[in-house]
Amino acid sequence: MKSEVFVVIMAGGVGSRFWPYSRNSRPKQFIDVLGNGKSLLQMTYQRFLPTASKDNILVVTNDSYSDLVKEQLPDINPEHILTEPARRNTAPCIAYAAYKIRKKNPNAVMVVTPADHVIFQEENFTNVIKTATNAAQGSDKLLTVGITPNRPETGYGYIQYINDKSEVKKVKTFTEKPELALAKKFLESGDFVWNAGIFVWSISAIVQSFENSLPDIAEAFAEGNSKYYELDEKTYIDQIYPQCENISIDYGILEKSSEVYVVQGTFDWSDLGSWNSLHEIREKDENDNVVDGQVILGDCRDNIVKSETKRLIVLDNLEGYLVGDFSDVLIVCKKDQDAQFREYVAQAKKLKGDKYL
Repeated sequence: MKSEVFVVIMAGGVGSRFWPYSRNSRPKQFIDVLGNGKSLLQMTYQRFLPTASKDNILVVTNDSYSDLVKEQLPDINPEHILTEPARRNTAPCIAYAAYKIRKKNPNAVMVVTPADHVIFQEENFTNVIKTATNAAQGSDKLLTVGITPNRPETGYGYIQYINDKSEVKKVKTFTEKPELALAKKFLESGDFVWNAGIFVWSISAIVQSFENSLPDIAEAFAEGNSKYYELDEKTYIDQIYPQCENISIDYGILEKSSEVYVVQGTFDWSDLGSWNSLHEIREKDENDNVVDGQVILGDCRDNIVKSETKRLIVLDNLEGYLVGDFSDVLIVCKKDQDAQFREYVAQAKKLKGDKYL
């Protein structure tokens, strides 16, 4: 079965909610966020080696990051670094990978994963993926991995499923980033999970779904069949990719399909979408502070302090803050204001162009 499984790692995002640590030139998936000597991309690649051979792992990324992928994943087949000339959300990048995989192995099972998630209990994770790939092989099922929620999170998508005893449960509804009151009701009901953005399906099932739900995207990538693994592949992709609809796989396909199923994750997971989520998973001191760099703390609690300069940082009477000291940017703000970071990035661009991005 392992030889039939292909893994597609989506690594094209810019990580604006992690600014100024994550920059356009080196987004968070290429950074050693956890301080363990590995970038999030490298951790994701290694996490899937028990599931698929290295020859069956593909990375979809932006044109400007292809050299970073080659640098960080020297074992990957260069033909399996798929570069996007424009950002068009997840549906086009998944279509590109699916149609290319189909040329090599039309009977393949495809696993799609973001590059920037943190997963603990990796043996449990591998078992969940195995359950999903077994269910997907030779079937029309479109599977997603769901995470049991431990709080009424308003920044995640939710999946409601039919609560039976099977490992693979049929999906009833999708809800994207609910209000707090609704998220609390989801938690109380017991039949909702967070949408981890990890998908599993057979190549035939996802190609058929594109043909049914996003026919223009399907036609564009199907017409490129003779180009895949050839010298003119990139020229073709550069021509058709910017014309693709900018749409997610969730909106474009999953929410339209009656064949969507969920496998519940039995592992600890974070999408690491913000400074606050980094604070949650990092090791903390006795006052719940996360500290990287030369720092002296007085009466400080529940903060994250990150310094990449040689300056000594002295803080007192601070609670719930991010203090980020970088070579060209100093940021001090409440760490849980995720939505504000996009505004900070927009303001920095308006005032200074791309200098600090």
